Parts: sequence; C-alpha cells; structure tokens
Amino acid sequence: MSWFKKPRSKLGRFLDDHQIKQIEISKTSGVKEATLSRICNINSVSPTAKNASKILKAIQKLTGKKVDYTDFWG
Repeated sequence: MSWFKKPRSKLGRFLDDHQIKQIEISKTSGVKEATLSRICNINSVSPTAKNASKILKAIQKLTGKKVDYTDFWG
C-alpha cells in the first residue's frame, strides 16, 4: 500500500526528511531504540529531559543544524 503512510511525530518527520535512520540516532545518543521508536511514531509522547537532550545533541551532530526542544515537543 504505497498510498498509506503511518503517522509520525514532528521528530519522526524531521528524521524522514533528512534521511536519518532511527538506529543512527539511537547509537549516537545512547537512547534505546524502543524509546526512540515510540517518540518518533506517537505524536503525544515526549521524552524525558535527559533523553531529549541526548537526542537533540545527536541530531545536531548528524545534521549540523541547530535544533531546540520546542522544534519537536513544545
């Protein structure tokens, strides 16, 4: 079903747009894959402050773009 796309959160769409795999963020940040998957697929889920910080640092490292907590969860 190519017309159907599963719903994604802002973080999930950002990763899709920049062709970054969740496993890359997981390895770079140290956040578990299951946690990252839940954050990327469910819009109402926000990470803990500690995990959010790790994820944002990993995104900045992989993309070179300045991102903030409010870009995804605020």
